[in-house]
Amino acid sequence: MTKPIGNSGRTNGEEVVHSSHELDGDAWITIVIGGESMRPEQWETFKRAVRREKIDKIPMALIIDSPWIPGYLGIKHLDYFLDPEVWFQSNLKIMQEFPDIIFIPSWWMEYGMAAEPSVLGAKIKFWQDNTPSEYHTLYRLEDIDNFPEYEVEADGFAGLTLHRIAMAKQRILDAGYILPMVTSRGPMCTAGFVRGTTEFMIDLVEDPKGAHKLLDLCTRVIIDWLKAQQKVMGDTVESIFILDDIVGFVNEEHYLEFAHPYLKRICDAFPKDWVKLYHNDAEVDACLDHLPDTGFNVLNWGKQRHITEVKRRVGDRMCLMGNVNPLEIGVRGTPEEVKDETLEVLEGSGGEGIILSVGGGTSPGMPRENILAMLEALEEFNAKRAAAAVASAR
Repeated sequence: MTKPIGNSGRTNGEEVVHSSHELDGDAWITIVIGGESMRPEQWETFKRAVRREKIDKIPMALIIDSPWIPGYLGIKHLDYFLDPEVWFQSNLKIMQEFPDIIFIPSWWMEYGMAAEPSVLGAKIKFWQDNTPSEYHTLYRLEDIDNFPEYEVEADGFAGLTLHRIAMAKQRILDAGYILPMVTSRGPMCTAGFVRGTTEFMIDLVEDPKGAHKLLDLCTRVIIDWLKAQQKVMGDTVESIFILDDIVGFVNEEHYLEFAHPYLKRICDAFPKDWVKLYHNDAEVDACLDHLPDTGFNVLNWGKQRHITEVKRRVGDRMCLMGNVNPLEIGVRGTPEEVKDETLEVLEGSGGEGIILSVGGGTSPGMPRENILAMLEALEEFNAKRAAAAVASAR
């Protein structure tokens, strides 16, 4: 298999070096482009944006993981998950191809959504050309009392993930990158995988006490899982990243009872000055007014709510990370459509309190030219913003 990444499209005089790597007999072509990836300098930029400090240029960040990377590079998901060299070269290749983008959470060691539910006994099924599937095994809520004590350092795919992080850590640091962020699915998402989403939604109404017991267990697992990652990654960690789309399935009353307290518990378990990123690309209407009170200071949300509404309701209490439509525009749109929507998002932000991204994670199939179109629009907006600042200073 030969996977040429192609020309970077950059014309600003930066050096472009082509080199090839052999992995198990397959030829890999890497393009190394001058510039920064998830290095300390970029992380500092991200933190300054989160704190809503004045910065010269609005940054761009993308959440990337196994739904997008293997398809983009033309490799099998199982090879990505199980071959450490394929995993390392894949992440390195992406970062080098797009040096002006901050990739979140940076060198994400993951098996789709398998780690957290596998700690609590969910069945995980792997596929050659897709992310793993999760199958619930908690058929009765009362069986929670019979669960064995969990140990995130050893249980399921969490234990494997921690070992893989330890294996790759020094190589990542030696390459000049950092590991600033620990990551987990959220309490409602994890509970939905363990119990079954439909069954869990019914539990909220028919057995709220049992639902709270499951959510409490999932929250304890998540906090311990995040701390275990922090221990392995080391001193560069100063951020948590929680993904929980199932929060978008409930109304405001249920959010305040079954989601908000557990999200706050997670945030409270880590230093107040850390970056705390919350991702939910389902509906955010029920939680939007309350999320800042959990302790999260960055919101990555979906296409359902326009940035002007989100900004009006959140105000300056959170930095917004979004929200170009990831599928209809990011994957299926033309570069011109991507550029137009990107500019609309940036204009809607007012140029403040925004980190440009798609509305959620990078969707499978998003092509290179559409990522470059977002960057082009951002460069245009930043140049216009800088010119306006100069003019107003006169």
